[in-house]
Amino acid sequence: MLRAQTGCGNPDAATSGLVAYVNGEPAGWVAVEPRTAYPKLCNSRIQTPWRGRDEDKTDESVWAVTCFAVRKGYRGRGLTYHLARATVNFARDRGARALEAYSMITHAGKEITWGELHVGARQVFEEAGFAEVSHPSPRRVVMRIDF
Repeated sequence: MLRAQTGCGNPDAATSGLVAYVNGEPAGWVAVEPRTAYPKLCNSRIQTPWRGRDEDKTDESVWAVTCFAVRKGYRGRGLTYHLARATVNFARDRGARALEAYSMITHAGKEITWGELHVGARQVFEEAGFAEVSHPSPRRVVMRIDF
């Protein structure tokens, strides 16, 4: 399903993300495309990524990383770090002027509810060169890299 959605095998097709392969097997996926492709993100009252920010939410040159998925059996190998790094060149090469992520803050020893980290952890984006631009909730942080 994700292979079809991402337009794999067709480099000219529009895509919603990137697929990571390990030894020829699809092992992970990351959603990355213009921020405007996510209307709920731009209008969200729950996640409030706009608190304290004054910018055009409809700017198509700002891209977003919104979700990661790593197949069972491939988790714990650092694939999210590789995928996050790959989003940077991918977005930049397609004309993005900036790339954002809406990550979670994790704390050692604190339990993480299933599914919370599908957006990625702050340290994943820090290691990919993103910097914090806002902290809209105690556990959510908006990370960004400007090109």
